[in-house]
Amino acid sequence: MSGLQLRRLGTVMEPEPGNSQEVEGVLNPAAARGPDGKLYLFPRLAAKGNYSRIGIARVRFNEAGDPAGVERLGIALEPTADYELWPNGSGGCEDPRIAYVEPLQRYLMTYTAWSARGPRIALAVSEDLFHWKRLGLASFASSDGIEFGNVDDKDASLFPAVIPDPSEQPELAMLHRPLFPGTRARETACKPATREVDIERESIWISYCRMTPNHKPFHAGPFTLHHRLAAPVSPWERLKIGGGTPPILTRHGWMIIYHGVSEVKEPNSDRHQLCYSAGVMVISKEHPLVIRYRSAEPVLTPILPQERHGTIANVVFPTGIDRRDDLGTSDRFDVYYGMADYRIGVARLDLPDTLPSEGVADPPQAKV
Repeated sequence: MSGLQLRRLGTVMEPEPGNSQEVEGVLNPAAARGPDGKLYLFPRLAAKGNYSRIGIARVRFNEAGDPAGVERLGIALEPTADYELWPNGSGGCEDPRIAYVEPLQRYLMTYTAWSARGPRIALAVSEDLFHWKRLGLASFASSDGIEFGNVDDKDASLFPAVIPDPSEQPELAMLHRPLFPGTRARETACKPATREVDIERESIWISYCRMTPNHKPFHAGPFTLHHRLAAPVSPWERLKIGGGTPPILTRHGWMIIYHGVSEVKEPNSDRHQLCYSAGVMVISKEHPLVIRYRSAEPVLTPILPQERHGTIANVVFPTGIDRRDDLGTSDRFDVYYGMADYRIGVARLDLPDTLPSEGVADPPQAKV
């Protein structure tokens, strides 16, 4: 395991008995502090047929200040737009991430819109976390022969501040992982154990969106100036690497808790299952394309029964993060994650004064 570790605090949310909106799971929440200072989760609520809404829930804390449960408050987004619906009436608003973008003085949500076109990144904006306005699908310009605009894409998150692009211009930036054909985990699992990684089509990317001088009115995209951030390197992320929590600024730089996919052998069988684990990546504040630290081993991997058995087996999937400034500890972070695509757990990361030395680099020609 890595020099950085997440300590599990428990399960904070699971399907409510008798609630038809949650019959197939509550999972993969965004997390954000509201104008009132309270912490809110935005879980994916999966109804029958995996019809997914994005809910709103207020986190309850115990006397020690640890997350202990939630109070359900309603629905943030339900599939209504054409890019969220299938012709048969099914559809999905899934796996949100939320950042309070300081220059805009607004909350921006990225989420997966699921329609017959496939999964696409959509955006919504809010002033108070309770009323959301859709901004439509994110648009992406092509770059160096790579077509970003008409490909499945998921697990996107925005930086909460404008960051310098490669020409030092301050822009809104998005982390995302395009799902180019042949790069899904179930597809790469069919390839030889030692394989050449397509570092352009199997990577997390940073893409930039030019801001207007006064940031008003804000419009979505196009995202351009695409730059590769990280590709699969370590065995625990051999099959796929992807986004996780939105970037959050720490003493060491921008930190994300991301996911990687490997295979585990099924008990009493020659077959293998996919295994989703989580790692830590820290990138430079001044030069966001520079990786300062990256987990050589996962910081969280499915070991609990709730993480190994559910809608999808062997999954821990981080999507929400909360810096515990309310406890006077700016180096303490609570990470909210999906447990086997059915429940929501929370784990705690306490950042050390210095980063561990075992973090791996991302070589230009990665082999796993």
